[in-house]
Amino acid sequence: MRALRDRAFAGHDGEESRLGMDPRLLQKRTRAVLTRLQKIYRNKAMVDFGAAEDTLIATLLSARTRDEQVIAVYPGLRKEFPHLQDLAAAPVEAIAEKIHAVGFYHAKARAIKGLAALLLEKHQGKVPRTMEELIELPGVGRKTASCVLWYAFGIPAIAVDTHVFRLAHRLGWVRGKTVEEVELELAKIVPRTLWGEMNRLFVQFGRTRCLPGRPRCYECPVADLCSYPHKTKRATIKR
Repeated sequence: MRALRDRAFAGHDGEESRLGMDPRLLQKRTRAVLTRLQKIYRNKAMVDFGAAEDTLIATLLSARTRDEQVIAVYPGLRKEFPHLQDLAAAPVEAIAEKIHAVGFYHAKARAIKGLAALLLEKHQGKVPRTMEELIELPGVGRKTASCVLWYAFGIPAIAVDTHVFRLAHRLGWVRGKTVEEVELELAKIVPRTLWGEMNRLFVQFGRTRCLPGRPRCYECPVADLCSYPHKTKRATIKR
């Protein structure tokens, strides 16, 4: 995490954002947007299962899968395999059978089995608390690791999923073409105290108002802070 922060702030002085603002001014903009969204979107993240182990596995399952599907299959998975030892010892096919409703369930079943085994072997059955250790686990990338760091341990981290990637571009905050580039750009301009909250807020905002195809700009609570040039207007009915 320290390495990300050091890279993020390298070249901070004099650098201009996509909005043409000094990064310090853009940081005020991002804070204003996120704090305004906090007042509207109060539900906790669907993958925030509280316990680190549950949040880790649930977030892994959520890749390219709707959170609602994860919530539907997860209780059955843990009822069948309540402990890491059970997951590590189970045949991949048995795990896959319990999660077949989620996308890429075979690959995720292999990752869960391997993840459980590695946690037991290398971490005494505990979920690690650093980005570097988390991304060494099977099936765990920076987005999953960031969710675990924030939701399970309260450690600020930026989880760039499809919603964060899309909305950060639409708002005019970033230029990056990969999730890694976007994460670094966001680390420059989003206050560290809001790193963890951004994913939860953008997921809910992106599903209700800032939709992919036709955003509801006419009812957007942050339209005045958005640089998106193609703002939509409410359709009127001709009489």
